Amino acid sequence: MTSPPARTRGHTKTPTPVPGRQQRPPGDPDLSPEQTKAAVTARYRAHLSPARATLGELFGGLVESSSSGAWVFTTDGRALLNCGGYGVLLMGARHPRVVRAVTEQIATHPVATRMLLEPRAGAAAEALAAVTPPGLDHVHFAGSGAEAVEAALKLARCHGRTRVLATHGGYHGKTMGALSATGNPMYREPFLPLLPDFRHLPYGDAAALEQELAQGPADTACVIVEPVQAEAGVHLPPPGYLSEVAASCRAHGALLVLDEVQTGLGRLGTWWGADREGVVPDMLLVGKALSGGVIPVSAMVARQEVFQPFGSDPFVHTSTFSAAPVAMAAAEAAIACIEEEGLVSRAKALGSHLLPRIRQIAAECLGELMVEVRGAGLLIGVELAEPGLTAELLLELISRGVIANHSLNSHAVLRFTPPAVLTDRDVDILLTTFEQACTALSESRRNAWKEESRPCAVPS
Repeated sequence: MTSPPARTRGHTKTPTPVPGRQQRPPGDPDLSPEQTKAAVTARYRAHLSPARATLGELFGGLVESSSSGAWVFTTDGRALLNCGGYGVLLMGARHPRVVRAVTEQIATHPVATRMLLEPRAGAAAEALAAVTPPGLDHVHFAGSGAEAVEAALKLARCHGRTRVLATHGGYHGKTMGALSATGNPMYREPFLPLLPDFRHLPYGDAAALEQELAQGPADTACVIVEPVQAEAGVHLPPPGYLSEVAASCRAHGALLVLDEVQTGLGRLGTWWGADREGVVPDMLLVGKALSGGVIPVSAMVARQEVFQPFGSDPFVHTSTFSAAPVAMAAAEAAIACIEEEGLVSRAKALGSHLLPRIRQIAAECLGELMVEVRGAGLLIGVELAEPGLTAELLLELISRGVIANHSLNSHAVLRFTPPAVLTDRDVDILLTTFEQACTALSESRRNAWKEESRPCAVPS
């Protein structure tokens, strides 16, 4: 009997053809910038997402190749001021202290056995607990914000809190549990049915929450809320909202989960959104900036009595790469950088300067195309009259060298989440470019209106 041919791992499929040259990696110096764009786009279409490839082409097919501080550099030699990143880069890209800590950890012990004790995890947990609101001392580390949400929902169930109250427009991630809490039907409907007993209430309406809690059995609910709804378009609740939410939770025995994955660690100009009203939740969710912009890491931090089910059973909720030493090195260094370099107060000062200037520029250049500019610290949203305008403004900004984001739960809102390490020159570039982009958008729309209002030629 003839033996089958040996299968050589990694060489069973034909590589994606690279336009203009066969089997060259995107970073090959022999490729021209245009060939590099074509190669990367082709690989996205073949192996990642055709829709994502199309979106990349919409933004000019730019291919990012390196980053430093507030700046991103492309393969065709462009430099872009990065005021996007969905809130990750509070300390900019490749902060030297974070990179050094991660590099040293990689050189010694990047991934733990998960059987023995490992010092980096304890040090990172201690550092995080030291800067969270008082009483939040016990930490479960994960890799993404959605995983931190999942940990919180599971911990709530350990306490019999099977009813989850979230908010319309809230964003908590796209894994099954987190998506059940996320308040956007567009993301939820393709995956129905989701987890049962999730109800969404109006954000900012403490009375509606109180009424809902009062109607249900006591000690059965978990409330998850953001101090500022970032992905919903940077919506700030009325003053006193979080305090009232916390009071209602205490009165009805509900657990309060504060999702600070995007708002925490200084983004709002305070360490935590909770600090704005002196609220201490039962569980606090952390992510994005905790990575130092280098290694993905998130955390769920809880009060001792709430954490007890996780603390008493080391296997009840685990993940292979949870608290990996390389991620712990990044987290500990990131917290140190934020604290020692005064990035929280820097975010507050920068935000106090940027918000009124962005509001003024938008009002003067966009007029009725703008609905509102709102924000806190370095989380700033510009709401336009329709989503198409926001897309056009985003394209105008990128074409002029500034990266921003749209809001996942509100496509009419363009969002700035710049790093707290912006220099005075960076600030000037941001504001000047924003003014130029707004002016270009306004002129484009005026010209379009003129074309639409031009009388049609009457045939003779």
